[in-house]
Amino acid sequence: IFGLPESTLMNAIPLPDFGGHHADPNLTYAVDLTAKCGITKTGRAIESLTNTPSFGAASDGDGDRNMILGSKFFVTPSDSLAVLAANADAIPFFKNQGGIKAVARSMPTSGAVDLVAKKLNLALFETPTGWKFFGNLMDSKALFNGTDYTPLLCGEESFGTGSDHVREKDGLFAVLAWLTILAHFNQDASKPFVTVQNIVEEHWARYGRNYYCRYDYEGVDKAKATEMMAAMTSASATNTGKTIGGFTIATADVFGYTDPVDGSVSKNQGIRFLMADGSRIVFRLSGTAGSGATVRLYLEKYDPKILDKHVSEVVGPLVDVAMQLSKLPEYTGRNEPTVIT
Repeated sequence: IFGLPESTLMNAIPLPDFGGHHADPNLTYAVDLTAKCGITKTGRAIESLTNTPSFGAASDGDGDRNMILGSKFFVTPSDSLAVLAANADAIPFFKNQGGIKAVARSMPTSGAVDLVAKKLNLALFETPTGWKFFGNLMDSKALFNGTDYTPLLCGEESFGTGSDHVREKDGLFAVLAWLTILAHFNQDASKPFVTVQNIVEEHWARYGRNYYCRYDYEGVDKAKATEMMAAMTSASATNTGKTIGGFTIATADVFGYTDPVDGSVSKNQGIRFLMADGSRIVFRLSGTAGSGATVRLYLEKYDPKILDKHVSEVVGPLVDVAMQLSKLPEYTGRNEPTVIT
């Protein structure tokens, strides 16, 4: 398609077992690509490397997820969604329809796109995890004779991005959208190349930065993990208003969602600790990744001014608070996550 040599491709032959690799495109499992782009599996730059590619992208076995990289720079899925929304008019699919009308994100995804929606006066939806909730928004007018929210841009922190051109996340679309935005910012070849990092950092300068991280504890005992979640749920009322580690919990609750399109109600969609300063700690329990259960811990802290810290420096205090609130090491026997993204 792009006239590039095959040497620009990695693991590009479809195989039933993914060539022995894990199917998900993230910093932990796409280490060949991240190393080539000069990024460690914790998202830090490998400063000693030279001649790293200016753009890198990964998808999974069926092409629905995506990871975006620049030279020595990792774009979180939450930031990726926000940058695409802020620059949607650079993408012909959206521009030719008069621009996007709405954005949607799953609840665990960071609030970076919320800031774009507010500034651009877009409809915003926070849904449970699962693409069917985005699908309802896309089909609100066509199938339910409701409000037309399209063109709509949506995404999840689990490396899924999409639009109403298809009722599923589309990793190839996301990669092409990023390439289109890069082309938009680099129309004048006589000027210095505007990099992926330049685009994201300019976005942070305009909107502030949502420092965000997800810890996955895979293969834990499901009964113990369920017990841990139940304990946090029952303590929601007593935790609300409590101050721990310098953070005051404004609200502790269990996320629920009433679909604005069909009226369906989804309960028990994750335990939230919403801090008075806007920070968030979210826990979800999943049984879809490998054997046993997976506890997912989401950490977010917004800063409008300090933009150049590594995420671990900023969310580290939230990790300590999360361990105190959940007693995760006691319930699971784990002191470290399996995957950090």
